Amino acid sequence: MATVLGIIAEYNPFHNGHLYQIEEAKKQTGAEYVVAVMSGNFTQRGNTSLVNKWAKAQMAIENGVDIVLELPTIYSISSAENFAEGAIKVLDSLKIVDTLCFGSETADFAALNNIANVLYNEPKEYVAILNHELGKGLSYPKARENALLMYLNDIKRYANLMSGSNNILGIEYLKALKRLKSEMKPFSVERKKVYYNDEKIIDEFASSTAIRKLIAMEQYDDLRKVMPRNSYMILKEEIRKGSYVLDLVKYEKEILYTLRRMSLKEIEKLPDVTEGLENAIKTAADSCNNLIDLVNIVKSKRYTQTRIQRILLYALLGITKKDMQNSKKVTPYARVLGFNAKGKEMLSDICNINPKIQMVTSVKKYTEQNTNKILKEMLEKDIFATNIYTLGYEYDSWSNLDYTKQLVIL
Repeated sequence: MATVLGIIAEYNPFHNGHLYQIEEAKKQTGAEYVVAVMSGNFTQRGNTSLVNKWAKAQMAIENGVDIVLELPTIYSISSAENFAEGAIKVLDSLKIVDTLCFGSETADFAALNNIANVLYNEPKEYVAILNHELGKGLSYPKARENALLMYLNDIKRYANLMSGSNNILGIEYLKALKRLKSEMKPFSVERKKVYYNDEKIIDEFASSTAIRKLIAMEQYDDLRKVMPRNSYMILKEEIRKGSYVLDLVKYEKEILYTLRRMSLKEIEKLPDVTEGLENAIKTAADSCNNLIDLVNIVKSKRYTQTRIQRILLYALLGITKKDMQNSKKVTPYARVLGFNAKGKEMLSDICNINPKIQMVTSVKKYTEQNTNKILKEMLEKDIFATNIYTLGYEYDSWSNLDYTKQLVIL
């Protein structure tokens, strides 16, 4: 089979920067086929997807992706490490992906790989420095960044690399490839002009953060410039229907209700809750009536806003530490959201090469036939996440879309 390119993405929503990455990656690899593993209705930074996973899949397929697979919710709202490992497991299980491409804030791929090697091998000297930094009360990301800079001892080269959100994910992809001993060959494409959290527009490029701000301010002329036309039209239609969710704040009453209902013991069982953090969360939930205040009360030098928001999502979606531990024991299913004609060819090849693959094209059929308890529970979380997500719609908040929505086939 011809060269197959793998991409891990959120496409929240699909903009010109994403299109640039696909076209540049194809150019560099000569790939004829592209498969994307994409997060669904909630994202790795503890927030909502702007539009639902089927709309995002359509945007991707109309712009050069041949198959879109959903990254199970349990990985897609997790730490960078778990997000990356889940996505790499999915891509690797296909047995046809030759190269993995990810976006980064740097052109120095070797530097990212050097960091990944340290994190994978965990030399004693590095671990000792890390523990010392954690002892200062720093958040884990900050302590790790400090420890890496001291261990690698090249400030000029490595400074600021760990502050780029794409770099951080890229390093975790490289680490996961090493851990799984995957044969996929990784490389990065440097982000064009703007980074993830940038709120400015430069030429025809804007970040997902800036795009959400444009939508909130209804600046559609600017929005049109920074998205491929077909993506813009899909987004506009979802906005017209009221089928979009700008922010986690949409679910603040549901989250506060859930936390007030939960006992301290139950909050303690949420992933990322450590060192008595359940007490601060419970106290804040009992005294606040909005999400912004709750997050501001709980976050600290030790616990970042992103980490707190992820914990709130775990509570909302009923995801526990045990669920997270179980997800590490399995190769996840490959849940198909959509494909084009080339993608259909690929699906056939995947099933021939790996007849044992857990391929999901019909949720109903898979739930009836699957016998793996962990995968069953994982898929139930995806279904529940969609049911919660639609509560944020302005109008029709239908449940069970995972059963009734057709695959996106172009």
